[in-house]
Amino acid sequence: MTKREANQQRSLAAFLAKKVEFDALLAELQRASDDHFGADPEAVLWGETAWLADATAKLKEVVDQHFRRGEYRA
Repeated sequence: MTKREANQQRSLAAFLAKKVEFDALLAELQRASDDHFGADPEAVLWGETAWLADATAKLKEVVDQHFRRGEYRA
């Protein structure tokens, strides 16, 4: 195996390990979202809304980076 091939194999292994971590985080977020992030509909206040707005903005940035939208447009 050449040095280039070995490097590619290590890169692939690292990528796949990060993908497993990413997928686990997505699944965890989906479960929390399905439960409305534990918010009680009778007691939701602006703090919960602000937290969700902040989390949504962070996720939007990740999506924009991946799909090269907004400020990440090529």
